[in-house]
Amino acid sequence: MAFFKTKALMLCLISLCFTQGVIAQKKNPAQPKFKVIAFYTGKEDQAHISFMHEANKWFPQMAKKYNFTYDSTNNWSNLNTAFLAKYKVVIFLDTRPEDSLQRVAFEKYMKDGGGWMGFHFSAFALNQSAVPQNWDWYHNDFLGSGEYGSNTWRPTSAILKVEGKDHPAMKGLGDTFKASPNEWYRWEKDLTQNPNIQILASIDPVSFPLGTGPKQSEIWHSGYYPVVWANRNYKMVYFNMGHNDIDYEHKTNKDLSHTFGNPAEDKLILNTLLWLGTSNKLN
Repeated sequence: MAFFKTKALMLCLISLCFTQGVIAQKKNPAQPKFKVIAFYTGKEDQAHISFMHEANKWFPQMAKKYNFTYDSTNNWSNLNTAFLAKYKVVIFLDTRPEDSLQRVAFEKYMKDGGGWMGFHFSAFALNQSAVPQNWDWYHNDFLGSGEYGSNTWRPTSAILKVEGKDHPAMKGLGDTFKASPNEWYRWEKDLTQNPNIQILASIDPVSFPLGTGPKQSEIWHSGYYPVVWANRNYKMVYFNMGHNDIDYEHKTNKDLSHTFGNPAEDKLILNTLLWLGTSNKLN
């Protein structure tokens, strides 16, 4: 009889330990799949600042839902090798690094297999401006776009044609989708002539005329304009999106549009981030 009592007690203890283990697992969920660091400046152009604030709300929501870690900083001195080693993905929300040591660290990070996604103004460069083209590797090799050429105005939505259907970023997006209002950029270099660049989305001709002016040069009536692309030599995707429509005319600086909250665009950005964070393949 004592044997059976002892055995029953042991079974109870095992069951209790198992239950406590299950509870402990619930209290201590799995480690995040990957870590993301977003850099931003947030000092010029309310349209870019609006996008930056929006992004720093949306990405943490996605991090919680999809089990990754999202940090953001406006301290660009963190763009160094030791700091970047903690992260699988780097995001440039609104600008690029200007310090030469930061640039060297970022180039090394990308050449060592790091992941990157950049938005809108992070690709901007124009000689004889406050943001000159003085970083050849970034603008000519990495992005492939060279200098800024021109833009549409005011910010309007566009129908985008999905081109790189085999790329993980474009999974489930169909043939076309409507993007959120944006200021669309034209570039110095013809990306179709660069064998390293894979264009993922471009302005669909049904969008023309694109822009409302008042300058006629700010209204596009024809042409080919890539707006999302990847570089086959790096784990990266650039999005031309990231410029919200702002009420400048009445001097309220209120948001008149948002980048996030568009299901197709959200899917594109999330697809890209999850690919950058979980895959070691370049495409």
